[in-house]
This record gives sequence, structure tokens and C-alpha cells, in this order.
Amino acid sequence: MTKLNLSVAVGPYDRTRALIDGSVQIDGVNPSCMTLSPEEIFFRAFRHAEFDICELSLSSFTVKTAQGGGPYVGVPAFVSRAFRHTSIYVRTDRIKKPEDLKGKRVGVPEYQLTANVWARAILEDDYGVKPSDIQWVRGGIEDADRPEKITIKLPADVKLEDAPAGKSISAMLAEGTIDGFIAPRPPSLPKNTPNVGWLFPDPVAAAKDYYKRTGIFPIMHIVGVRRTLAEQHPWLPGAVFKAFEQSKAKALDLLSDTSATKVTLPFVEERLAEAKSLMGEDFWSYGLSANRKTLESFFKHHHSQGLSSRLVTPEEMFHPGTHEAFKI
Repeated sequence: MTKLNLSVAVGPYDRTRALIDGSVQIDGVNPSCMTLSPEEIFFRAFRHAEFDICELSLSSFTVKTAQGGGPYVGVPAFVSRAFRHTSIYVRTDRIKKPEDLKGKRVGVPEYQLTANVWARAILEDDYGVKPSDIQWVRGGIEDADRPEKITIKLPADVKLEDAPAGKSISAMLAEGTIDGFIAPRPPSLPKNTPNVGWLFPDPVAAAKDYYKRTGIFPIMHIVGVRRTLAEQHPWLPGAVFKAFEQSKAKALDLLSDTSATKVTLPFVEERLAEAKSLMGEDFWSYGLSANRKTLESFFKHHHSQGLSSRLVTPEEMFHPGTHEAFKI
């Protein structure tokens, strides 16, 4: 069989490295790999469908699925996951606890970003702060002119305004014209900016408590395969899923080899043991069945926050060829 020459765009993670360096192959594919930032991949994918296989925002893909589908079909390889307690920054001189955000102004780079969906879910479920309780201000973290990647229509009770011309939400947080900031990246601030910090003073402890109560490790990004390719080659999404699984397995094997630390960071061995103790051996799971609860929680909040026109299901988000894997 002649291999398909396909473009692959993903972030440069340890769990994608084996795909990027070629030590793990996608069956039937001759890949041309690009390592790009999530912002660039998502913009190019959702605006122009430039890649054959690529990392995708879970939120943006959910919007497209609810609307009837977009240029990609989903693969449940969750290449980015993160507890988003670290994503909420506030003016510490006026916000002391989550409930203090009611009636306040909070900046976001894009309202529908996956990280922001999860952060709003945490605020609502655990602290009773609803999206409608906040005045949202949309602007770039650094670039004041950052646009929403896809068009959204919010509920009438959700208040969203654009930042003033030429103002980033980082600058507004520093000067105090907004009270909070939620984004996948930290605010871009001058060194030692006063009165700005995390909403949760110990976000790791808050995230561990959240996981113990919910069993949810938030999913940020999935993998997409160009729909026309999946229709022509029904085996392709399953082959992509298999390769991403194998690449992640290689990364975890290397991470577990403590003869020489593979990550330029102390205490990696201890943090790995800590994660397994809290979350189990398969703490960064791929696949539909192991992640059903997390996905259903996200879809519920995504719909209730007015981002998806209807409640989607895990099955319709991902190509049928990825719902199950063979066993020996």
C-alpha cells in the first residue's frame, strides 16, 4: 500500500515526541510534522483547515460538532490536560475568595477557550459563581487585537464586552481596571507587579481536592483528522489514535526511568509517584471509556454556558473507529 503523505501539527510535548522524531509511526502514513503553539494550530485549523492531522481545542471542536460538524473528525488522544485552578488571577487587594468575583470585571482572551470553560465550571460548581454573575472583558493576553477563532452567540444574561482599543487584559489587570483574569497562560506583567496573584493561593492543593471529589482531570486538547481523508480512508482515525497512544506510552516509560532524569526539573520522580498515588497508574488516559465522566461534565458546562447550541455526546465527538481498541 502506498503511504499517505500527510501534514501533522502538534505541540512539542514529551507525549508527542516519538511521533515527531519518527520512532513511532502512524500506520499507512508518511507524516510531515510541524511543532507549533496551540494558538497557531487552532487559528489555522479552524479558520482555514490547513492541516491533515492536528491538535484541536476541545471547546472549539465541541462548538463545531453541535453545529453539525466541521472539517475534522475527532480522535480521543488528549494531548493536553490541565487543572485550571492556576488559570485564574485576581487583584488580591480586592478579591479574597472566589465568591468575591460576583459583580466584578474579569478579562478573557477568548470567551470560549477550553481553559475558560473549565475555570467557569469550577467557579459555578464549587463556589456558586455563575457566568452571568460576572462582567466579562475580552482582549488579548499581550496583543490587544486578538479575535475569537470562531463565532459564538452567548445567552442574553451573559455580559461580554471588548477591551478598550489598544488595551490587553494583562495591562488592564496590572492597572486595576479589571478585577480578574482567566486564560491558559499567565498575564504578561511587569516584574513585581503589586496586588496581582492567583485566586487560589495554593492551586495545587485546590486541584488535588477537586480531583478527589470529582475524579475529573480536565481535558484541553484532542486530535483531529481531516474529514475528507477519514471518509476516503476509514482506517485512518484508528491508526492515528493507536500511534498517539504508543507515543504517550514511550514518554511515560522514559519518565519512569530515573537512572537519569529526562526532564530538566528536580523532584520529577517524586511528582510522578505522587500523581500515580492520587490518580492511578493511567493518570493521563486516552480513549472514550476512561474519560466519559470528564467529557460529559465538560459538555454539560459547555452547553449551559451557551457555547454549544445543543448538548453533544462523547460518541458523536469522535470517529467510530476510535471508540474501541483491539485487545490481545
